[in-house]
Amino acid sequence: MTKTIKVALAGAGAFGIKHLDGIKLIDGVEVVSLVSRDLEKTREVADKYGIGHVTTDLADSLAIKDLDAVILCTPTQMHAEQSIQCLKAGKHVQVEIPLADSLKGAQEVVEWQKKTGLVAMCGHTRRFNPSHQYVHNKIVAGEFQIYQMDVQTYFFRRTNMNALGQPRSWTDHLLWHHAAHTVDLFAYQCGSPIVKANAVQGPIHPTLGIAMDMSIQLQAANGAICTLSLSFNNDGPLGTFFRYIGDSATYIARYDDLFTGKEEKIDVSKVAVSMNGIELQDREFFAAIREGREPNSSVSQVLACYQVLHDLEQQLNA
Repeated sequence: MTKTIKVALAGAGAFGIKHLDGIKLIDGVEVVSLVSRDLEKTREVADKYGIGHVTTDLADSLAIKDLDAVILCTPTQMHAEQSIQCLKAGKHVQVEIPLADSLKGAQEVVEWQKKTGLVAMCGHTRRFNPSHQYVHNKIVAGEFQIYQMDVQTYFFRRTNMNALGQPRSWTDHLLWHHAAHTVDLFAYQCGSPIVKANAVQGPIHPTLGIAMDMSIQLQAANGAICTLSLSFNNDGPLGTFFRYIGDSATYIARYDDLFTGKEEKIDVSKVAVSMNGIELQDREFFAAIREGREPNSSVSQVLACYQVLHDLEQQLNA
């Protein structure tokens, strides 16, 4: 009989709940502890999902006997520190994107993963969405080569609210969070490192203290280019929309839906065992733990993304 993997989940907000919903569908995994800053709300979520232990302190969860792993869905600014805390405690860790809000933080997590040999993975979900997996499979099979990616990441967030419409305790960031998805996906899909990167940004919000609009250009070593537009000012269709332009086709990805350049829908329902990218991401994490291997989207694999983000930040600050 395969041993049940016992997991603690930190962060009972919108994304934490997405992970809890995904984990319910995965055999041999049990969430035994839920960590969040508001104990009463945390208890409500824990009761709904049948989780016996709740706390506001990650250290309490790490002290649980037989705990195997932790999933971190906490504020961006805590990601690197908490990932290292989990690794030091001997626990496998999956941290939601971004790995860190600085290159130094990302590098320190990678160093601790190498010291411990534990599974450490970052939630770069686009690698797992069936729409993007379909394109990736075409690339790997030699049937498609990217010439250009055109990506729009658009939200309407002029106040500090989360995806559930609740006040946030931290401030989101176009560069260190939302750009990270596309910077990593572009290099991953091209199979080629990013060698050029440029960025410009719009005015800084007077109270949030962040740029609300940004434009990024990337080029991979193989010559492919990417144009990324990001906004928190977009009062229209929300989300991230990808156009892949290549040698043999054009693909348009809208969340889990994929279309040809002529808006013909492509069936991606058989690409993976689920259409839920978060569930697929979690399945990879637990499979890597069971099989003792490096997961797709390991902290080492995604580190190059954070080097690019750092370089772009230096440009913008200059």
